[in-house]
This record gives sequence, structure tokens and C-alpha cells, in this order.
Amino acid sequence: MVVRGSVRKGPPSPGFSEQLRGPGSGEKDQHFKSQQRRSKRKSGSMGTMSAALLVRRVAALSGAAAVAAGAYGAHGFRRSDRDDYLKELYEIANKYHFFHSLALMGAAQCRKPMVAGTLLTVGMGLFCGTFYHQALTGDPCFSKMAPVGGMLLIVGWAAIAL
Repeated sequence: MVVRGSVRKGPPSPGFSEQLRGPGSGEKDQHFKSQQRRSKRKSGSMGTMSAALLVRRVAALSGAAAVAAGAYGAHGFRRSDRDDYLKELYEIANKYHFFHSLALMGAAQCRKPMVAGTLLTVGMGLFCGTFYHQALTGDPCFSKMAPVGGMLLIVGWAAIAL
């Protein structure tokens, strides 16, 4: 029994909560708990939700970087005295960077966003990064990494589909 002005410590007695909730409330509790279990199974763990958010943010940053690189290519790099091959490499890198930044947005919605997002991000880094580096410096030392990056991009697209 609770006296006015006093605070009861400890868990309430089993009958007390039933009296407050009324008859049939035990069924409601069971229904609520089963819905919670179902929603946890359906959405996966919280790690899946945070992976999608992370991939979406990486996609947004990658897209912003692609736009900035494209602006530099159009206004600065293209007007430099570089040869046509290096300018073409830069354009290819920027085009693939842009397309795969958009693909990352889709990867955030797939079943395994962290897997697809990682494959696409690393693939972009190796493929586009190699071309950007060679176009800006003229140094082809990383050119052997471009095919590896291209394969990762292909596998990344397949991971989105699975």
C-alpha cells in the first residue's frame, strides 16, 4: 500500500501493475514484445542502419569531391600545357568518380551496404585515384593498380545486386 507523500522503493508487486493496467493488458504486452522482436529481425542490427548512413555520407562526400575535381579539370587543368593523353586520363577519372559516387548512394539502400560501399569506395580510390595521380603528376608508377580498382568496381556493382 502506498501512503500519500511516501515513495516506495524497489519493484512493484506483481498484482499491483495488473491492477493499474486492467484486464487483458498482458496480451497487449505480449503483442508489443513480439512486434519488437520482429522489427529487430527485419531491420537487422543497428550496425546495418549505421552502415547505410555511413555509406550515404561517403557517397555525398565523394560526389562533392567529384564536382570539385571536375571544376578543376574544366577550369584549371584543361587549360594547362599538359598533353592530350593526361587530360583524357583526368576526364576518365572524373567521369568514373562521378558515376560511382552515385552508385554509392544506391549501395546505401542494398542488403549489405557496408560490403558494397567498401568495394566501390576502394575501387574508386584505386581506379580513379591512379588516373588522377598520373594526370596531375605525369608519373605512371601506380598505373598497375587501375585494373585492380576496376575489378573492385565491377564486384561492387554485383554486391549491390545481391
